[in-house]
Amino acid sequence: MKLYDYWRSSAAYRVRIALNLKGISYEHISVHLVKEGGQQHSADYKALNPQSLLPSLETDAGDIITQSLAILEYLDETEPTPALLPVSALDRSRVRSLAGMIACDIHPVNNLRVLQYLKNTLKVEDDAKSEWYRHWIYKTFDALETRLENEASTGNFCHGDTPTLADICLIPQVYNAHRFKCKMDAYPNINRINDACLKLDAFQKAIPENQPDAV
Repeated sequence: MKLYDYWRSSAAYRVRIALNLKGISYEHISVHLVKEGGQQHSADYKALNPQSLLPSLETDAGDIITQSLAILEYLDETEPTPALLPVSALDRSRVRSLAGMIACDIHPVNNLRVLQYLKNTLKVEDDAKSEWYRHWIYKTFDALETRLENEASTGNFCHGDTPTLADICLIPQVYNAHRFKCKMDAYPNINRINDACLKLDAFQKAIPENQPDAV
């Protein structure tokens, strides 16, 4: 497999974690999101992914899969061990709901292209742009922390005692929260789960600074 990747892409970070958890070897292909006006906008890359977004996964058969959540579910269906989703439909819905809080409610409004639009087109100052970023993290982390605290299915990880799709989405967002200097004291469960994940080799290998294109 080939993963079109960038070290700081949180969506690509999710896929790296899943590939590592499942023990799937892959070729890393760097697509720099800033150099040359953003290599994701090149004609060659747009031929693979018309949205000019990361990640893209090329399968052994040469098929291209885009959108990180679709890639994660593809990997879970084709390489089912270890499973990223629980057995029961109700438990699967909870994990997808937790993952969606991050992947659908934080990430889209804090993605690089949104931040670039705020700065370059709307002329938003850097301090205000960072405050925008933190606002949307806090908005969802407040609700996520409440759920993790009050729902019985929370275990050592977001759901039970093995990592799931929810943890795969959470850990890159915690990384971003620290990067943008979010105050994390109000989130003991999020912090605890982050610590538990980062003790695992699959998560450690996926950390942005451990990628070959990290600068």
